[in-house]
Amino acid sequence: MAKFLWGLIKTARPRQWIKNFALFAGLIFSGQLDNSNSLFIVTQAFIIFCGLSSATYFINDVFDINRDRQHPFKKRRPIASGLISPKVAITIAIVLIAILLPLSYRLNPSFFYAGLGYLILQLLYSAYLKSIILIDVIVIAAGFVLRIYAGIWVIDAHLNVWFLLSIIACALFLAIGKRRSELTLWRKEAGKQRETLLHYPENFLDILTAMFATSAWLTYALFAFQQPPIIIKPIFTGFFNIAAIPFIEAKYLMITVPLVLYGVMRYLYIIYEKREGESPERVILTDTPILATVILWLITIIVIIYYLGG
Repeated sequence: MAKFLWGLIKTARPRQWIKNFALFAGLIFSGQLDNSNSLFIVTQAFIIFCGLSSATYFINDVFDINRDRQHPFKKRRPIASGLISPKVAITIAIVLIAILLPLSYRLNPSFFYAGLGYLILQLLYSAYLKSIILIDVIVIAAGFVLRIYAGIWVIDAHLNVWFLLSIIACALFLAIGKRRSELTLWRKEAGKQRETLLHYPENFLDILTAMFATSAWLTYALFAFQQPPIIIKPIFTGFFNIAAIPFIEAKYLMITVPLVLYGVMRYLYIIYEKREGESPERVILTDTPILATVILWLITIIVIIYYLGG
């Protein structure tokens, strides 16, 4: 029984839930992080989305059961190994969806549509779209973007269009990097592991990787530049005695651009040198420079928006 329960947890992919923290982006950048009601709503949305995403993993593993059995590592997955039957997996997925979708509607109808759209997109991806070149990458990126919009809609927030464009570019960068790393990792058995890899020439993936890496940090820089100047609170100007310095009113979000640029450069290094970009969530959790950069970027954003500004 314990082994079966562990198999359920493993199939639910708790590590993948790190992607759902994207729902908090709208809360942070709309200036509502210090609003306890908004924070509670987004936290509920985060929990619901974790359940919905886990439901898609149960379904995806059923679709991929034969392919996973040929994979050196995925063959140990509970469904591929026979620990969990496909029938049980589908039943669990249906139960999760049946419980969580009504809860999402009660939370916010717009959030419900974001969750429903995410489920439909993931089901289409598992059933068919993963086998179509370029569309497979766009769908992966779209899943991440939907998380951002879900977090925005659940609290009726609004974000700068440049921020949303930077999210799209970053999502495409991660998705293309995933394919590039998979091609390197499974070079001799690409067709067995993922059929679309046969249609992705290395130089083509390199061009796309460079293109979206550039657009990711550049659109973020434009977002930071387009933000209104932040006026430093009097307590800081008095403490540091900088009242006469023109820096008391500036676009301080530009400070975070070098962090984003370094993060993109580091991820390129991981893709091409460490060859580990096939699992972005694993990279974020295990690569110390990337993790430190993300934490420092988040702290800097919060300090600028909520503590430095007046």
